[in-house]
Amino acid sequence: MFNNYLKIAFRNLLRNKGFSSINILGLSVGMASALLILLWMYNEFSYDRFHSKGDRLFAAWNRSIVDGEVLCWNGTPKILGPTLKEEYPEVANISRNYSRWYVTRVGERKISSEAMTTDAAFLEMFDFKLLQGDPKTALSNISSIVITRKMAIKMFDTEDALGKTLTIDKDNFTVTGIMQDLPTNTAFTFEYLLPWQYMKKTGQDDEHWGNNTVKTYIELKPGTDQARFAEKIRDVTIRHSNKTEDSEIFLHPISKWHLYSNFEDGKISGGRIAIVRLFGIIAAFILLIACINFMNLSTARSEKRAKEVGIRKTAGANKGLLVAQFMGESIMISLIAGILALMLVVAALSAFNLLIGKNLALPYSNPYFWLAILTFIVFTGMVAGSYPAFFLSSFKPIAVLKGTFKRTNAIVSPRKVLVVVQFSFAIVLIISTLIVVQQIKHAQRRDAGYDRGQVVFHWITGDMEKNYRQIKSELIASGAASVTKTASPLSYVNSDTWGIKWAGKNQAENIDFDRFSEDENLVKTAGLQLLQGRDMDLTKFPADSSAMLLNETAAKVMGFKDPIGQIVKDEEKSYRVVGVVKDFVIGSPYEHARPMVIEGAQSYFNVIHVKLGTDKSPADQLKSMEAIFKRYNPDYPFEYHFVDADFALKFEDTRRIATLTGLFAGLTIFISCLGLFGLAAYMAENRVKEIGVRKVLGASVMSITALLSGEFMILVGISIVIAIPTAWYAMSLWLSDFSYRINMQWWTFALAGFLAVLVSLLTVSYQAIRAALLDPVKSLRSE
Repeated sequence: MFNNYLKIAFRNLLRNKGFSSINILGLSVGMASALLILLWMYNEFSYDRFHSKGDRLFAAWNRSIVDGEVLCWNGTPKILGPTLKEEYPEVANISRNYSRWYVTRVGERKISSEAMTTDAAFLEMFDFKLLQGDPKTALSNISSIVITRKMAIKMFDTEDALGKTLTIDKDNFTVTGIMQDLPTNTAFTFEYLLPWQYMKKTGQDDEHWGNNTVKTYIELKPGTDQARFAEKIRDVTIRHSNKTEDSEIFLHPISKWHLYSNFEDGKISGGRIAIVRLFGIIAAFILLIACINFMNLSTARSEKRAKEVGIRKTAGANKGLLVAQFMGESIMISLIAGILALMLVVAALSAFNLLIGKNLALPYSNPYFWLAILTFIVFTGMVAGSYPAFFLSSFKPIAVLKGTFKRTNAIVSPRKVLVVVQFSFAIVLIISTLIVVQQIKHAQRRDAGYDRGQVVFHWITGDMEKNYRQIKSELIASGAASVTKTASPLSYVNSDTWGIKWAGKNQAENIDFDRFSEDENLVKTAGLQLLQGRDMDLTKFPADSSAMLLNETAAKVMGFKDPIGQIVKDEEKSYRVVGVVKDFVIGSPYEHARPMVIEGAQSYFNVIHVKLGTDKSPADQLKSMEAIFKRYNPDYPFEYHFVDADFALKFEDTRRIATLTGLFAGLTIFISCLGLFGLAAYMAENRVKEIGVRKVLGASVMSITALLSGEFMILVGISIVIAIPTAWYAMSLWLSDFSYRINMQWWTFALAGFLAVLVSLLTVSYQAIRAALLDPVKSLRSE
């Protein structure tokens, strides 16, 4: 019996090559799209889930009331980890992690790469495999360094680098471990590890409970009650700082680091999980739409199978056997489509990786992967074949064999409902894509408040700080318009504080200020707009080392009628306000400006900014800059960055979402059009005699085409009516996450509806015109 069913299935496929091809194409494209999304989702869910101690690993977070809101952040005091290890027996290990970029040197080879300074227990807490070296002792010495395999090849041209020496600043380190390259599903991004003792040697370690600059990870002992332990350590900062700090400590489990990083009112409110869920829904709908196509195309050819069903039922076949036969056929077609889908995934994976910025790969050697693929194919076949199987097996043999079997054109039918679902989802995706793109462009067109185009920055390395005066002088002489030192690049701020005090401040309020710094000439270098006072100028005003600028939001928050000359304190340092600048975008371009203080030269500096002049080309000026930097800092490479290029990175994640949504919207439209094609074929086949009669009575090709197409336009119109409020609600929720956002325009929804109508009309017209051109003699011959 099975062989008989298999032969019939293949004969039906070959007999109806056109419909079979469309069936398989729709399913394979839908399955390939869903597989790509599922592969990405699996990568997202697997972040840092491979650590064997994962159920006992936590990150310490701070929680405090700031500006009347409960805020949470993962920066912690350096002293927190050792204190927890010493005072609480539940703690098995702690690891403090501090990331920054250094230049490593081996001979004449100089490479800038990311280091993570950490405690020796890090390699025992987390399962990052060492290819060479002992994880228990690899970071026990102050001159030890553990490098990844990739780093070993970059520095030594071989991964066999154990025992070799490299230099950071003026310190030599011996390679005590070679680590396997980090997987794509981890939150850690370092290329090498340095021992925590190096922080002490370089003066970066401290015991200040208010300095939240490192991440602290905790491994609890087996059997520890996490809730009780979390309650015990909640006030550890408050107790040890003698209540000068009011932030609480809480634990964030490793399983939630990547996907649940947003907090609201002190509790987890989501994060990246929202994007993962969104694309999970998209994957489910794309697969569903592909299955709907299969249903439509299968039932469209129902009359071809009606006599077969009638004969089988007359011969004794029951409904269960017929359902099994048709389900088997759909699973077989799904298997063919699944093979094609895998081929499509393999072909598209490199482009998809480029699009999402990942390095995903199919785990061919994992038997669970093939089991999952097989389950996916069978599930798709069962979903796609369910409705056709029950529909075809329900035919009454007497009506079929007598020739009185009729198919009705009901106002509401399952096939019409399915097409409405298809196009509703496609239109929602189109609207979403248009709105995301508009939001990105809205933020890009925003007045940043400073000149990004001709400003270059370079991190301060090696002898640059010592030789800064000479470097600055020669840069100006070579054509640069202005030079300034700052704490961070103009494209982002790396410090904030609620320790700002001024006369008249309500001491009960904790107001969080962004903290920036400059030595002098920031206004000129960055092209800031000065609203009051002046910029810092150490040549004219040597006392400006303790001067301060405020942005206009900070001036409003402080309530100064005349800010110039006011004294503002940051912790123990006092600054005199000399100017107020217009707000400029240094954080998220999607958020309103935050209050900011710009502190003078008694602050700290990490970056040199150079505003290029107009007398020479940027390329010539960069060559001059390189020569100057190499002359005064020969041990380090010249690595410049344009501020505008760095600023553009802020849009990467949102742009990826827009691109992916647009891509899958296009695929959804394509698959939906295949569904329309199937429904058009069904209706044309069902009304062939009616069309013949109309032509005999004088109906034109155009009127018949309009008649058939009009019914489909009604379906698309219903889809538009459903999709517009759905998309409006969904995008309103998405836009609510941004304080600087667009107002949704009516034309966005109208454009999406027009595109849906146009595409569906073009799709249906082929079948409608084809049916209208049929010779009525042939269609009415049996009459």
